[in-house]
Amino acid sequence: QVQLVESGGGLVQPGGSLRLSCAASQSLFRFYVMGWYRQAPGKQRELVATLSSGGNTNYADSVKGRFTVSRDNAKNTVYLQMNSLKFEDTAVYYCHGERPGLDYWGQGTQVTVSS
Repeated sequence: QVQLVESGGGLVQPGGSLRLSCAASQSLFRFYVMGWYRQAPGKQRELVATLSSGGNTNYADSVKGRFTVSRDNAKNTVYLQMNSLKFEDTAVYYCHGERPGLDYWGQGTQVTVSS
């Protein structure tokens, strides 16, 4: 059973930073792609950033230059460093792992940007 467990969410002021972590119960090498998605109230879940097993990254236009996705294979953990946070970044952030034909999701962690 694959588990993805997010942590690091919280309340932050505009312009602040947070780092989210996603700990996988299995080696990251078993996932084709790891990524982060988010869902704001009343909106659909959207892609934030992905990181392939080969190291290729992909970011939503809204977070380019502010967010960075990375991984620590030794810790089976994927990170999302979020800088220069804006009100519109408020959402539940979900970790996602993909294998051919299979998708895995974490339970989500709340990020609230508020003054």
